[in-house]
Amino acid sequence: MKVGERMTKFAIVDLETTGHAPAKGDQIIEIGIVIVEDGHITEQYSSYVQPNLEIPAFITGLTGITDEKVQDAPKFNSIIAKIRSLCKDAYFVAHHVQFDLGFLNEALYQEGEPPIRSKVIDTVELARIFAPRAPGYKLSQLADHFHIEHQAPHRALSDAYVTAELLIRLLEKGKSLPVETLEQLIKFEPKLKSDMHNIMSNWIEEKKFQLESNDQVEVYRGIAIKKIDNDTDEEEPTEITDSFGHFLDDTFGETGALQKLMYQYERRAGQKDMAEFIFHAFHEQKHALIEAETGTGKTLGYVLPAVYFALKEQTKVVVSTYTTQLQSQLLEKEIPLMQRLFSVPVKAVVLKGKSHYLSLNKFEQEIHKPPTDDNYDVVLTKSMILVWLTETETGDVDEIHLPSSGKLFWRKINAEAEHYLDPKSPWFSRTFFQRVKRKAQKSNIIVTNHALLCTDMINDFQLLPSYDYIILDEAHHFDKTASKHFGLQLDYVSTQFLLNGLLQFQMGETIVEGDEFHTLCENAKSQADDFFRFLFEIVAKQQTGNTSMNDVGRIQFVYEHGKLQTRTAELLADMTGRFVFTLKEMERFLIKHINQFSGEKRDTLTRKLGQIETLIRSIEAFFLQNSEQTVKWIEIESLGAKNAVFLYCEPLNVGQLLAEQFYNQKKSVVLTSATLTMKGSFDFLMERNGLDESETNTKKIPSPFNFEEQVRLLVPSDLPDIQYGNEDDYVQAVSYSIYELAKITNGRMLVLFTSYKMLRQSYEMLRQFTDQDDFVIIAQGISSGSRTRLKKNFQSFDQAILLGTSSFWEGVDIPGESLSAVVIVKLPFEPPNHPVYSAKAKHLKTKGKNPFMSLALPNAVIRFKQGFGRLIRTKTDRGIVMVCDQRILKTKYGKYFTESIPKVPIVYNDTEAILEEADKWF
Repeated sequence: MKVGERMTKFAIVDLETTGHAPAKGDQIIEIGIVIVEDGHITEQYSSYVQPNLEIPAFITGLTGITDEKVQDAPKFNSIIAKIRSLCKDAYFVAHHVQFDLGFLNEALYQEGEPPIRSKVIDTVELARIFAPRAPGYKLSQLADHFHIEHQAPHRALSDAYVTAELLIRLLEKGKSLPVETLEQLIKFEPKLKSDMHNIMSNWIEEKKFQLESNDQVEVYRGIAIKKIDNDTDEEEPTEITDSFGHFLDDTFGETGALQKLMYQYERRAGQKDMAEFIFHAFHEQKHALIEAETGTGKTLGYVLPAVYFALKEQTKVVVSTYTTQLQSQLLEKEIPLMQRLFSVPVKAVVLKGKSHYLSLNKFEQEIHKPPTDDNYDVVLTKSMILVWLTETETGDVDEIHLPSSGKLFWRKINAEAEHYLDPKSPWFSRTFFQRVKRKAQKSNIIVTNHALLCTDMINDFQLLPSYDYIILDEAHHFDKTASKHFGLQLDYVSTQFLLNGLLQFQMGETIVEGDEFHTLCENAKSQADDFFRFLFEIVAKQQTGNTSMNDVGRIQFVYEHGKLQTRTAELLADMTGRFVFTLKEMERFLIKHINQFSGEKRDTLTRKLGQIETLIRSIEAFFLQNSEQTVKWIEIESLGAKNAVFLYCEPLNVGQLLAEQFYNQKKSVVLTSATLTMKGSFDFLMERNGLDESETNTKKIPSPFNFEEQVRLLVPSDLPDIQYGNEDDYVQAVSYSIYELAKITNGRMLVLFTSYKMLRQSYEMLRQFTDQDDFVIIAQGISSGSRTRLKKNFQSFDQAILLGTSSFWEGVDIPGESLSAVVIVKLPFEPPNHPVYSAKAKHLKTKGKNPFMSLALPNAVIRFKQGFGRLIRTKTDRGIVMVCDQRILKTKYGKYFTESIPKVPIVYNDTEAILEEADKWF
């Protein structure tokens, strides 16, 4: 510190309160203040505060603060002087500073006192900027990330202390950034919540007098980025000499390599069986299906033979997953284990679609634009990316958590927004997407996802490096993903987004006809609006029997041109023709003038031309081309805008397309999942994927868990029959049963619905049944947040009920005591008037097949197995699955459900007896 310079002081404040609305009477019940000076904690203060009301039970449950603890505490007005003295001449710091400072100032206002007017720092915002790769920004998540001990979460002094430690770490990180990064960040500071200008100015000033040298970072065109080893050294391939049998014995043996390398490794026979099966499929160049039930250790079971085979045969093996989360797990967990397991170098890469990767070229253009027109989220996003660039080797957006508007901004700066990057561009050698593609060419293992795999397939395998061997994990999703890629999707918002982008494009003075293009864009926007509004009216006027509702509340209507009323068909054909004509005029105009542009403008127009061409092809395919091999449907948001319209088209038999364009092109494709069979048979999945039984190996690996001891399956016999009764009565009875069971399980319950409408009804009823202080009810589509956020919120409460639809039936892992019961409200059959199902059912009938047995039942069974699998995730888990749909036991087809899951005791009785059984079980 320079002579005469004042030490910077920070007052870190945390409040515990009776609620979130001080203006409506909520009160402070505890305050904690920690003072930080010169990077050290110098003082702490905490006090209970006596409120003028009872503390809600929910708050007591969260904080442990009871009415008894605060009854003799000082009133707020008696500690104001202490608070002011601590905050004097200090930055006011809090995690969500607007809440704590706002609440505190409202309390001061109610006492007739002036507010605290300090400079502020929000540690949430600071963490997003200086720690952009943190897994989340809750205080507990950041404490884990920075290895800060959090002794008493939701207690004021403990939270303030952790926030103080966090602030120290964040300021250290900020100070360590390259001066170029700081100079960019300070431009955005006026639009941030935190008053960081003086602090960052001091950092910059100090660095200007230092001979800064950072071997980890390079500065290029004014932007600091992490130095990357381009891996130019060609290593001589090293041969594996062990046979696969010897390798497995050495790996899985009682004193084998995995036992030594993995903490608390459990030997699982199924893992070794799976590895052998996959290796032989590759070796024999045959396709294979392998169902590995929960607890098998499936991921390790397929990664081992994939790596061994790739190294032994000097070839590439692709591993494709349905979710990008599993991709990340493979690279961060399984692949590093393989690096330690094999004596030969294992080269692996995760390859995603272009939209995942940052374009440095586009980002440079955006970063130099004045931030005056940027909203807060965009400024925050730019700041996060500037810091992230000093850390990232991949440029993959999945490494960071962008704010909502930041996701829209990402569209402008990702690699897909860059139709073509000239090799002469200054950024070409540093392009993240090109870098990952180069790495993929040199890799043994390429980890990708089903969506990119299918995009590669329909683009004649131009995106991924050439490969002949592939493992498809979560394979029960593969044919559905392929159907979407072989079909088309179009909606009003993306159409207008394209047209608005063209309208805002500045032609420049060189083109006299620039006004003509402006007029064409305006006409196209108007025609698109009329076109989609007319489609909305067509669907809205349909009778209920002609439509269905999906699980997010959209009305769906199968589109068959020949079944429209004559006048409606004529009007639609006219509107379609005029809209397509205008789009083609725009296309002709751009082709005529594109050579007058160069650089970014030419790049943008080339990309837009491709998008216009895709839009024209999609409209013509949907409305002007008839095919008996496809199903087309329209979805509208009944409560949304009158142009909230979505168009979909998919092939009726994607299996045939997959056979021709995928399986016949590859030497060996292995499909694996925990749910591939119905009653032990793979026939359904094989047919759906177009696989030939005589050329496909199959294997089923049972779970090592003891389901007979770990699970009870309960089926109430006295609930109203939804098939014939009133749905409201059914939902009310089910909701009451859920509530009564929750009292036995102390919440800790996941409830799975097949429709969003029923979920919403049940949510409202549960809120009526439960006292607010009983259970926290978290509901998909009602409670804010992503699936991951809702799951984490559920796990953070002692007594919570989580209601979910489609995406919660699978991929949600809640191991241990956080989950004791799964309730399946209805067997997960698709509605018979669902567009894809009804079209496929009709197609099957023409072939003399039973649509129910060939399509509806297998789909429902696989979905049911996924839902059932949410409960038991480890050997020590224990709990109840309650199925509220009596069809599982009362119908002939019910056995397909019960015989497709592990054998468990089933209790079928009235609700009271069921609840008694549950009480005994726990």
